[in-house]
Amino acid sequence: MDELQRLIWQGENDQVDFKQRVTQPEKIARTMVSFANTRGGTILIGVKDNGTVTGIDPEEEKHTLQLAADFYCNPPVTLTFEELEAERRIVLKVTIAESSTKPHFAKIKEDEWRGYVRVKDTSVQTSKMVNKVLEHEAPQFESLQLDRHENAALEMLQKQPRITLKQYMKAANLSERRAYRILVKLVIHGYLRLHDKEKEDYYTLS
Repeated sequence: MDELQRLIWQGENDQVDFKQRVTQPEKIARTMVSFANTRGGTILIGVKDNGTVTGIDPEEEKHTLQLAADFYCNPPVTLTFEELEAERRIVLKVTIAESSTKPHFAKIKEDEWRGYVRVKDTSVQTSKMVNKVLEHEAPQFESLQLDRHENAALEMLQKQPRITLKQYMKAANLSERRAYRILVKLVIHGYLRLHDKEKEDYYTLS
């Protein structure tokens, strides 16, 4: 199995996104920013959401992608391009590394910029609090030194399958603001997963 097949077979996740084509720089900028703000990632252009390879004209796509990275991301995001072939069609592999100058923001409209992080297979808009966490954290998640409060969250999850913000606040005796910042930091660094499609958000170990 070659690299492209392997990426498609794994499906979209927290570090891989499929796009059939790129027509709107402001939309792809959100995905770019979410990868740069989290653990980096790969966008495959010329692949449908279901994994079907449709192929693209790489030069046309590169132009729109570079425009998005330079003018719709602040600070600009660095892209690496690689052309891969499957079923006689060209797929453009776009790699975005985890950034050392977080947080990045995507331009939504004139004078409006928003931050995004990658949670599972979607780009989730960040709050002001999350942006502050991104700004002050170590850029590489491997080098994160966990303090006792962060370790307490992981220890709780070794004893039970999930925790909510309220449960963590109570157990660790923390304010809502502080507890939320810690849990978000652990999500961004890949220790926890946020499940926000339920009635009440909860966290599990990654």
